Amino acid sequence: MELVSVAAVAENGVIGRDGELPWESIPADKRQYRNRVADAPVILGRRTFDSMRGDLPGSHQIVLSRTEREYGVDTAFHASDVAAGVAVAESLGAEVAYVLGGSAIYELFQPHVDRMVLSRVPGEYEGDVRYPAWEESEWRLESSTAQEGFTLEEWVRLPAA
Repeated sequence: MELVSVAAVAENGVIGRDGELPWESIPADKRQYRNRVADAPVILGRRTFDSMRGDLPGSHQIVLSRTEREYGVDTAFHASDVAAGVAVAESLGAEVAYVLGGSAIYELFQPHVDRMVLSRVPGEYEGDVRYPAWEESEWRLESSTAQEGFTLEEWVRLPAA
């Protein structure tokens, strides 16, 4: 199964502030993001899940949390760690699962993701959440496409030497 990290990232690595995006909404980015993850399971942390509860992304939501609980949503599943999250996605018959954050979830999954789809938002923003650092030499920029208000980059992990 392929793991794909998806995030909107400012030039200074910021991805959020106080549970929100620190920049004005970019409708074209939201559309491409929603379309990309619509038919696949998504893996996200509990706070990110709670912040999206009114408009949940993906076909199923795999919520990484130290505490197992009921989410009140038929499509939501609990996972305690990376391996459990991947196992849930595989049990759903998924060929691809998308990692949607927050920061700690991106950090946990970074060594395991096969691709990153990053919406590069111009400008630097104040924020309390950042996308994790990654070693660019371990990745190949597959595509970079200018869009309205952002640039969509797709990175593919290189095979281990």
